Formats: sequence, C-alpha cells, structure tokens
Amino acid sequence: MISRKIDVESMEELIKLFGPFDENIKAICQAFDVRVVVDNGQSSLMGEESNVETALAVIKKLRSIIYNGDNVDIGRVNYICDCAKSDKLDEVDQLLNDVVAITSRGKPIKCKTVGQKKYVDLLKKKTITFGIGPAGTGKTYLAVAIAVNAYKSKQVEKIILTRPAVEAGEKLGFLPGDLQEKVNPYLRPLYDALQEMLGQETFAKMTERGTIEIAPLAYMRGRTLSNAYIILDEAQNTTREQIKMFLTRLGEGSKMIVTGDLTQVDLPKGTNSGLRHAVRILRDIDDIGIIKLSEKDVVRHPLVQQIVKAYEENGNAD
Repeated sequence: MISRKIDVESMEELIKLFGPFDENIKAICQAFDVRVVVDNGQSSLMGEESNVETALAVIKKLRSIIYNGDNVDIGRVNYICDCAKSDKLDEVDQLLNDVVAITSRGKPIKCKTVGQKKYVDLLKKKTITFGIGPAGTGKTYLAVAIAVNAYKSKQVEKIILTRPAVEAGEKLGFLPGDLQEKVNPYLRPLYDALQEMLGQETFAKMTERGTIEIAPLAYMRGRTLSNAYIILDEAQNTTREQIKMFLTRLGEGSKMIVTGDLTQVDLPKGTNSGLRHAVRILRDIDDIGIIKLSEKDVVRHPLVQQIVKAYEENGNAD
C-alpha cells in the first residue's frame, strides 16, 4: 500500500475535480480500488501502487480538461477511467484542443470520446457519412454542429434536415396544422440542436428564408439537393426504397449525413431497415464513410450507458 498526494493549484480546482457530492473522485476510487485520505487539508490517494499511479494519471488528464475550461462531469470521468483500464489514456489528449463548433452563446463544442472524434473527422472528409450508434452518442448533435459550420464558412448555401415520421406513418395529411406544426414533434432534436448553435432569432430568420429547411422524408422525392448540407436522422426507420430515394437526391456541392440506431427500429413487423441494407452494400465506396459508435461513446447520464449495454447484450429477448 502506498499514498500519493493529489496535486491541485487551488480549492476551486479541487472542487471541480471532485465533482458534485464528490461523485467524480468516488468513481475514480471505485474504478481503481483506491481511497482518498485527507491529512492537514491535503488530499491523497491510498492503495496498491499500480492502482494509485493509474488513478493519478486519470486525475492528471481531468486537470488538463479543467485547465482548458471544460466541465468534468461523471460521464467524462467514467470514460477516461475506461481509457486508462484499456491502456488508451493517451488518446484522450486529441480531444482537448479540437473545437468542433461554437454555440450561439460562445460555448466551444468538443468531442468527448475518441469515437466521436473519428465520427467528426469522417464528416469533414467524406461526401456521405453514416453515423450508427445508440442514443446519447452525439450522432445528431455533432452532425448539426458540422452542418452549421459548413454554412457559416460558406461551403454550402442551406441546411436541410429530414426524418422519417414513422409514428405518423408519414401520412401527415391526417394531422391538423401546417407542415411545420405537423413535423415539429418528429424533428424536435434537430430543432433543439440548431437553436443552440445559431440562437433562437437567427434560427427563426434562416427558417423563414428557407436557408434552413426541415421536412419529412417523403418531401425529398423528385428533388436534386445541391449546395446543401443534408441530414437524415433516425434513418433506421427508413425502408430500402426510402433510403435509396434519399441518397440519390445528392446534388453538386452537397454533403449528406445519415444517422441512426439499428437497435431502435420502429418499422412494421416484416419490414427490413433500409439503413442496415445501405450500410452493408455501400461500405466499399471510397467517398462514403461509415462509423459505428458504441455504449462507450454515450455522453448522457452514466446510467444511459449501462442501459444501452444491457439491451445490446440481451437483444430483444423477453
């Protein structure tokens, strides 16, 4: 058993490091079987030497994140602990300084996992990117961030967002209200992300001008979508015909992002997911990128990661 000091520069840094109700440091202690000892106001870690050294290496990475002005939440702590256990702690360094976008309030958006970083790199490199993974991995949020960046830097002239309205059977004519009112419930995650990136006023103006277009998938038929960033969300709920129709709308100067979760297919029984089929037959095309994120990339509450993992391991079993 050994004891090593936890080096911090201020009480403020220590509070950020330990987290609300000390949840961050408790997670580190649990992950590496060490404990915190406080002596004369100095916090130290005690345990087996290799465990203490690894835990201190995690703390050093967390301090770098704090120094960069980012929050250290429990999800990020658990992720970095997992990296340390897999001897991949150095991979965390590439996440510290790479800003994906800036929100309307000046907050920098950064990838929180190596999987997210690879996803963003593909979005920048490929004309069409498929982002496959469970809820909470940032697929849609990061796609919107990249699309907004492309618009702001004049790479594209408009942003088009679409999603299959499976819950309404895409028969939106049966619902009251105009098109936007009908589509709103199905595209709320996209609205929320756009409003965060652009601000409410700019978002409203761009929507009014048609610079941002939000419509159900059926409204893409027969069009050529040029000079645009096009996002198809919840693509696991497309049929083969629908996703083929969507992908063949691609025009000059455009990019497409297709996101989906193959564990959450809501299609009628006996209908195969077009996303699953597309990923299989298009994977060898050079300018199409495909990435599969996992429960390790979930950046919501840590319980979400555990829930996703449990469902992945048990499939659809009762």
